[in-house]
Amino acid sequence: MTAKVITTQPIEGQKPGTSGLRKKTRVFMQPNFLENYVQSIFNGIGGVEKKTLVVGGDGRYFNNEAIDIILRMAAANGASQCIVGRDGILSTPAASHIIRKRKADGGLILSASHNPGGPEEDFGLKYNGPNGGPATETVTEKIFTQTLEINSYKIIENSSADLNTIGSSKIAGMNVLIIDPIEEYADLMAQLIDFKAISAMFQNGFRMCFDAMHAVTGPYAHEILEKRLGAPKGTVINGKPSPDFGGGHPDPNPVWAKELMDIMYAENAPDFGAASDGDGDRNMIVGRNCYVSPSDSLAVLADLAHFAPGYAKGLAGIARSMPTSAAADSVAKAKGIEIFETPTGWKFFGNLLDAGKATICGEESAGTGSNHVREKDGLWAVLMWLNILAVSKKSVSELMINHWETYGRNYYCRHDYEAVDSDVANELMNVLRDKLSSLKGRTEAGMTVTNADEFSYDDPVDGSYSKNQGIRIFFEGGGRAVFRLSGTGTQGATIRVYLEQLETNPSSLQNNPHEALSKIAQAANILSELSLRTGRDKPDVIT
Repeated sequence: MTAKVITTQPIEGQKPGTSGLRKKTRVFMQPNFLENYVQSIFNGIGGVEKKTLVVGGDGRYFNNEAIDIILRMAAANGASQCIVGRDGILSTPAASHIIRKRKADGGLILSASHNPGGPEEDFGLKYNGPNGGPATETVTEKIFTQTLEINSYKIIENSSADLNTIGSSKIAGMNVLIIDPIEEYADLMAQLIDFKAISAMFQNGFRMCFDAMHAVTGPYAHEILEKRLGAPKGTVINGKPSPDFGGGHPDPNPVWAKELMDIMYAENAPDFGAASDGDGDRNMIVGRNCYVSPSDSLAVLADLAHFAPGYAKGLAGIARSMPTSAAADSVAKAKGIEIFETPTGWKFFGNLLDAGKATICGEESAGTGSNHVREKDGLWAVLMWLNILAVSKKSVSELMINHWETYGRNYYCRHDYEAVDSDVANELMNVLRDKLSSLKGRTEAGMTVTNADEFSYDDPVDGSYSKNQGIRIFFEGGGRAVFRLSGTGTQGATIRVYLEQLETNPSSLQNNPHEALSKIAQAANILSELSLRTGRDKPDVIT
């Protein structure tokens, strides 16, 4: 079989966002759309001749058809081997681990993360580099440049690999290695986490509910939680991956994981609840009648990571995205280690992890991870929580109260205004940006502005500079509001507003977060003219 060269031309709309390219599934299925982007990835990374790539996805609609195209294109472009998860399945953190463990030259991960799946929903593709992490800004720009210049792509026709059977096969001389997508990841977790302590906790009657949300983490959770750790069968719910995620929205937050929230707030609730998203890189943590915000989860994991064998020697540093609350900052200060504040996007943590400057990283968007891979890792975070619960012998609510009494509580909330007209959203940000210098001293809803700026980031490892990473407004008393346009949607724009208020008064550590943040929310709305410009009187999602 020989490679066939297909003439094509650039297709509009192939600029990657913060985590690859995401579009409606039907768009990816259009003639040449996927092929153009895959060839642009290959061209942008300097070709794939004699290289080894890891390929897999979250099992959403069009996953395996897209993998077939990618494999035939990789073969046509001279790749020596593609390592693929059986049935086309690989969670994003597992893919990162396999890239690193097998010393691959990179990987193509098929997912739109927490976005819905199906023929009328979302699809995505991203390239991860040899370190297992998302493409750097430089590589991403090279790929995008190629999408504007492409005039042909290479593909092998009439040849496919059997994705369902573990073992090796060939496509035009390229080796296709189908592997168990779970085993190597589960073995890694056993090295980092105290499985013995967690198993003993389950044997003593500890009860848990893990909602896999009909997504990729289900098989991993069945293997690790129920088989290796001995949790009772039924601990994992919605554990079979579905092309449309059971018709749901695989985003682990209190809105979309309502089934889990109802279980955890019922009269006979389990001791611990957790959920993960479409591709397995995000998580939600909830105790009995106790939801834990992603920002607080990061802080607790950083504070008590030494309970897990993989982190017993302590942390080199902690990194968080700028919109994430400053809860982890207090932990870093107490431990005498550095805290890094980065733009949103896991790729910004990669340099810090590779350089040994940070050990644990996290984002307010339910992403937490460590230096074991170069992606956020939902199931890792869940296992870390189980490890801490087993060793501390405290409940989730007790751990949170202890944490707040020690460090203070950063009340925190995110408001998402989804599918806003892009022109309206951009104008809102531009107008707010133009008046930043005049906001200091202004008082709205009883909140006085102390400073306002637009976040920029100087990478301490490679010296790169990232600007326009979110507008910040600071208030007297430790309050903050942040405004960003999200780069992970597929239509219109999502305006994200992040609200934060530090509270150190012992008598005010268990207030309702929405009440604690109500004045900052009002002030942020007035200062940004958000309701006035968008016509929205409330957000679509509150987390």
